[in-house]
Amino acid sequence: MNTVNAASIFAQNVTDLISRIEYRRAETDADKEAIYRLRYQCYLREGAIQPDESGRFSDDFDAAPNVWIFGLHLDGQLVSSIRVHVATAEQPIAPALAIFPDILGPRIERGEVIVDPTRFVVDYECSRQNPGLAYATVRLGMLASEHGDADYALATVRTEHRAFYRRLLFMEPIGEPRAYPNLKDPINLMGVSFPELRQRVYDRYPFMMSTAAEQEQLFGPKRQTPKVREGGKGQAAAA
Repeated sequence: MNTVNAASIFAQNVTDLISRIEYRRAETDADKEAIYRLRYQCYLREGAIQPDESGRFSDDFDAAPNVWIFGLHLDGQLVSSIRVHVATAEQPIAPALAIFPDILGPRIERGEVIVDPTRFVVDYECSRQNPGLAYATVRLGMLASEHGDADYALATVRTEHRAFYRRLLFMEPIGEPRAYPNLKDPINLMGVSFPELRQRVYDRYPFMMSTAAEQEQLFGPKRQTPKVREGGKGQAAAA
């Protein structure tokens, strides 16, 4: 089987998996608690955190005004989760901004919109049966970037996970790894200009595309405030 055919088959398999998945925004205490417990199980399994008798993993960023927490449900079962912050000059809140303020702060000051997906976890057994589950989960970062008219999309990841984001989203490491609250290992900042790279991602992985209706269903009404850029209001900016 040649590489093109293999890639097409993989993309179709992920598309088929997405059709079976319910993307659910966590709004109830019960939904959030289930996600916090899934996080704990996944992080503990990878050795990323210390054991905790609470059996849950959350932080103050889970209550930010610009956060969306999602659970992915397959056949009625919670199988993965991701958290997304959309940081703007009006709401400059995101985990990556707290850890890499010298790198990301100037972008926010210029009026850029930064999408910062974090707390990406996938049920181990389910991921073995459904290898595309990680891709279906990361897809929410693309939806958030489209919905928020992002200038810059991020990933804060352990060193061994950098290759996944470079392959999937054409991201590159920025600066050196830094300590990250509540995690054992340093975290790498990776980023990409969303306007410049979006079409390359869609061409390679069509399942990353979404409709405005799907975006609004998950994230609510689209932000209407015009973005401010150096040189005047409402101008397009290079990230």
